[in-house]
Amino acid sequence: MPKTVTVSLPALARLIDHSLLHPTLTDADLSAGLALARSASCASACVPPYAVPLAAAALAGSPVAVCAVVGFPHGTSSSAIKLTEADAALRDGATEIDVVVNVGKVLGGAWPYVEHEVEALNRLVTSRGALLKVIFENDYLADEHIARLCELCTRLGVAFVKTSTGYGFVKQPNGMYSYKGATAPHLKLMREHAGPGVQIKAAGGVRTLDELLYVMSLGVTRVGATATQAILDEARRRGIGEDEVKVEVKAINGNEGGAY
Repeated sequence: MPKTVTVSLPALARLIDHSLLHPTLTDADLSAGLALARSASCASACVPPYAVPLAAAALAGSPVAVCAVVGFPHGTSSSAIKLTEADAALRDGATEIDVVVNVGKVLGGAWPYVEHEVEALNRLVTSRGALLKVIFENDYLADEHIARLCELCTRLGVAFVKTSTGYGFVKQPNGMYSYKGATAPHLKLMREHAGPGVQIKAAGGVRTLDELLYVMSLGVTRVGATATQAILDEARRRGIGEDEVKVEVKAINGNEGGAY
């Protein structure tokens, strides 16, 4: 039998962290994106640290959370700087923090460093009543790194583990840079190794309704997306409205094991 998920338009919107992170965005662009996130009642609007005050003002009185990125996009800031950046974002009105791990430390096997950094950030964020999402940047990692990071985050009680920044470009043999972002094998691996109390956020490459429905079927409960309006418009065209309906999940590109 075909796989199905039960959805409604509001439930789909509440899966989405509307991403406003491209470095070329002006304040006018940010304001327009925040208005979209508010009108759609997304889970959050995800913004760079300097834009947290703007986001907090634009989203005040709405159910849309302000999500700030920390150590973005490469995770190479010192732990002290990441803590300072997170502290400032929380003071400015963020209630969710998406932080990038130090990928070089992960690849080098410096697990005590990684654990200490994540633990300190999670302690700070949760002490303010906020939640932490830890970005792995899976394109740079082997399965063993992803599994161990999931186990580490589970042990520390992190709210979410997240696949990618959307900016983790890998140099290809032809000299060009590209990324896969959230892929089915990685999402399945993360769901397998993260504890039941840890949620999964897929980011990077989820651009259509079918892709969103598919990652939902793999256990994803939050998606970072720039194509929010297009996804919700497609849902409306396909008869998804205020009431819950069952919809069929399609394998992406006919290959459940492939990237989106």
